[in-house]
Amino acid sequence: MQDFATRRTMMVDTQVRPNDVTKFPIIEAMLAVAREDFVPAARREAAYVGENISVAPGRVILEARNFSKMLDALDIQPTDLVLDIGCGLGYSAAVIARMAEAVVALEEGDLAAQAEAALAQAGCDNVAVVAGALVEGSAKHGPYDAIIIEGGVEEVPAALLAQLKEGGRIAALFMEGALGTVRIGRKIDGEVSWRYAFNATAPLLAGFAAAKGFVL
Repeated sequence: MQDFATRRTMMVDTQVRPNDVTKFPIIEAMLAVAREDFVPAARREAAYVGENISVAPGRVILEARNFSKMLDALDIQPTDLVLDIGCGLGYSAAVIARMAEAVVALEEGDLAAQAEAALAQAGCDNVAVVAGALVEGSAKHGPYDAIIIEGGVEEVPAALLAQLKEGGRIAALFMEGALGTVRIGRKIDGEVSWRYAFNATAPLLAGFAAAKGFVL
């Protein structure tokens, strides 16, 4: 049985690098963070498979390809404050923490407590875990240079976009049925404009469905 360090290297070599993700900070962070420490104990053996990994109902660790491509498109800088929405058990926050100045990791209920414990165990001292509703973000810690949403959305609430700094970037995976596209938004003159990045898929996060209009 391969050890986890070997699997981690294989994940980067087969799921990340071949998908045009070559920035050193992303590669370094994904090689350094022990993904198996941020999945439920029963899923440790599956920690490095090339697909979304369920960590709780409606919550996944995004597959390495898609997560790394989102980070690549966000272009996180060493001076950035990043809001990680739906951090699950903390894997994404642990990776981003190696690239950014600080991370605010937002999760709900018991998952937040588990993420805090896992991140503390991993020595991630520049991550603050906040327990709260994902759709509300964490305005008191913002505004943010970058925001990443770890799951599918149909729309991004205005309250979250308001927490983005002028010039800041946001990555979101917009789902339309079973198909999804990652888009990168940038705030210019107070307005966020979106561009297509790549195709991906993830479960729709609770609270991020589009408001249904009235149909006569």
